[in-house]
Amino acid sequence: MCEELAALQSLKGTTTGEDIFGKVYQTMEELDLDWSKLASITTDGLLMVGMSRVHCLIHQQALCCKVLTWDSVMKVVVSCINFIRAKGLKHRQFQEFLSELESAHGDVLYCTEVRWLSRGRVLRRFYELLLEINAFLHSQNKTVPELIDPEWKWHLAFLTDMTEMLNSFNLQLQGQGKLICDMYSHTKAFEVKLELLLGQVKKHSFIHLPATQNLSAENPAVSFPAEKCVEALEMLKAEFGVRFRELHVYAKEIHLFQNPFVADIDEAQPSYQFELAELQNCDVLKDAFKPNSLIDFYAALPNDTYPNIRKHAMKMSTLFGSTYICEQTFSRMKLLKTPMRSRLTDEHLHQCLTGSAKMEPDIQLLTSQMQAHSSH
Repeated sequence: MCEELAALQSLKGTTTGEDIFGKVYQTMEELDLDWSKLASITTDGLLMVGMSRVHCLIHQQALCCKVLTWDSVMKVVVSCINFIRAKGLKHRQFQEFLSELESAHGDVLYCTEVRWLSRGRVLRRFYELLLEINAFLHSQNKTVPELIDPEWKWHLAFLTDMTEMLNSFNLQLQGQGKLICDMYSHTKAFEVKLELLLGQVKKHSFIHLPATQNLSAENPAVSFPAEKCVEALEMLKAEFGVRFRELHVYAKEIHLFQNPFVADIDEAQPSYQFELAELQNCDVLKDAFKPNSLIDFYAALPNDTYPNIRKHAMKMSTLFGSTYICEQTFSRMKLLKTPMRSRLTDEHLHQCLTGSAKMEPDIQLLTSQMQAHSSH
């Protein structure tokens, strides 16, 4: 299986669903693609009437993070960072201050909302430099009472840990060539982690929350504000349940694709039952099955014996769980389309962005189709 960008289309006027579909239709016609082979459409929320649709899982995860806004923490963090970095002199003084203290970090980071992983990194750096930041602000005659407030510190530590967990989950969903079954497994695992974490936090156990656990060890006399943290976890759990409900609709199909040898034959669709019976009792294919190379396994299945299972595998392997390849293309396009390249046309961009395909040409086949220069 090879995952590549097929085409790049520009929308120069309105960007309604009809306009987008028009460009998709144009691309399908230009590439002579069969609509009947379209397994599904993956979008960042656009509704495609009459088509099977998958909402980008990375986008869904980012929307779930919105539940953990905690403005009482973020406003203070952003305000302190802006005070330090807004003016060049203060920024240089802060960096020198950290250097004199031989701090593990040399600076604080700006928070950028459009970058989904930004908040976690900003909070982690801020938490680790909390004492230094407070000392520097005092030296600048600026008092921020929250930085010495025990309850606010608890909230900062907890939000830091939770945001890092969400960032880790986000990174698991990223990357090219991700099969829908792998992304589904990561999603289910994170939901289980949330359930586990909820029970542990209620008991004031922070074994999986390093910043919170560290703060608990440093200040054992200060009580943990469990009520707000438990409420945040419950809201996050509920949000995941709602936003990833669409993914669970495909659960049986995903499980069948992920490991047909453990699929329940009775619960499978009738068209798969006899083929599953053959497959699950074939020792040769059991030995050949490797979960980390599903595509190769299904490609090797005899089409005469397992036509429906192969067809199902083709459908599931072409389901895009995210719009990662599109987001990656936007990033690459931003690097290419600079003010110094003002004469780049759509055709130029198309060639630049689709010309970096990872497919390797079959040189031997191409040369065999060319006529050699005959001698005179």
